[in-house]
Amino acid sequence: MNIWEKILARLEHWGEYVAVLVKWIAIGFVVGVVGGGVGAAFHIGVEWATELRHAHPQVLWMLPVAGVVITLLYRALRLEGEGTNKIIESVHFGKNVPILLVPLIFVATCLTHLVGGSAGREGAALQIGGGIGYQTGRLMHLGEKELPLTTQCGMAALFAALFGTPLTAAIFALEVISVGVIYYAGLIPCITAAAVGYGVAKVMGVAPTRYAILAPEVDAAMMVRVLLLAVACAVVSIIFVRGMHWIEHGAKKFITGSYRRAITGGLLLLVLSHSFGTDYNGAGMDVIARALSGEADSWAWLIKILFTAVTIGFGFKGGEVVPSFFVGATFGCILAPLFAIPAPFGAAIGLVAVFCGAVNCPIASVILSIELFGAEGLLFFAAACAVSYLMSGYSGLYSSQTILYSKQQAEYINIHTKE
Repeated sequence: MNIWEKILARLEHWGEYVAVLVKWIAIGFVVGVVGGGVGAAFHIGVEWATELRHAHPQVLWMLPVAGVVITLLYRALRLEGEGTNKIIESVHFGKNVPILLVPLIFVATCLTHLVGGSAGREGAALQIGGGIGYQTGRLMHLGEKELPLTTQCGMAALFAALFGTPLTAAIFALEVISVGVIYYAGLIPCITAAAVGYGVAKVMGVAPTRYAILAPEVDAAMMVRVLLLAVACAVVSIIFVRGMHWIEHGAKKFITGSYRRAITGGLLLLVLSHSFGTDYNGAGMDVIARALSGEADSWAWLIKILFTAVTIGFGFKGGEVVPSFFVGATFGCILAPLFAIPAPFGAAIGLVAVFCGAVNCPIASVILSIELFGAEGLLFFAAACAVSYLMSGYSGLYSSQTILYSKQQAEYINIHTKE
């Protein structure tokens, strides 16, 4: 082979990389535009539903009716039981994501927020985004090894559009599927989709979520106290996860029929709302903000777990991510002063650590702390996430999530998260 042939071979070799780069940037851009637009519309829909509920609190009485409507919609479209686990399975095994899941979870989540169900948005966004990404890949006639990446692109785009944390969204979409292994081939499309989705949402008026938190000086004594708080947060994340699963399984075991469960769940939420007030209805972003300013009720975290477990377990729709923020922020705010940690900073640590323990995504959780609170307390947040990840064991919100490597040693285990 002469010199010119070598040069042409090398150029052809590098041309393959350039072609792949251009291809995935283009795919990420398309998914990001679509996902950002749908995510912004979803955010606006949920905010509209929340404002309407605040203006007309009597709409809470429609909880049982809304539960029946949601159940009817899922049954009519033959999508009962489909949720975030379906998206994770699509990435794992290439399973089809029904296109009807996208508008269905959109409408069902807005309806849940309208009547006061305790749920978030980001979990639903993973379903909407995953569906959009998968179907976009199908329209582009991508192969079975490429469809999982477009599914993750959609997840990243919707998460970024809703919460305004594009880097967290990209890494979370890659990390949440198989803990211990990240599909690095998805970095370019997921980061592109998340950045574009975030930009589209900003143009459409969705403001990113940011909080101003003063971090203490780094010293050994404070680090020990933060680690103790992180251990407590890991225990709370287990309570949160197990509570969600136990109530869902209990509802299915003791109440036969999805319509009966929906009506029962609506009535239970009415009783809970009357007993504990309306702070626990909806996502509770205002309560999170208060906790991050140093104000929280002593048992708010536990009551929120109960509200959210009843909401999701009895058939209403929405996400678990923001409720985990609520639980972590209020718990951290209450417990932090006992460890001589400023309450607002303790709330921030609690928010990130409980989220980490619930979803088993330590890298995304550390990045989340930077995008929400800035990098000033990064060492504390990183340490708290590491401890929470370890001490939360193998519990997890998503039963389809796999943990490939042991949390205790360098050992391949490949197990599903425990309910």
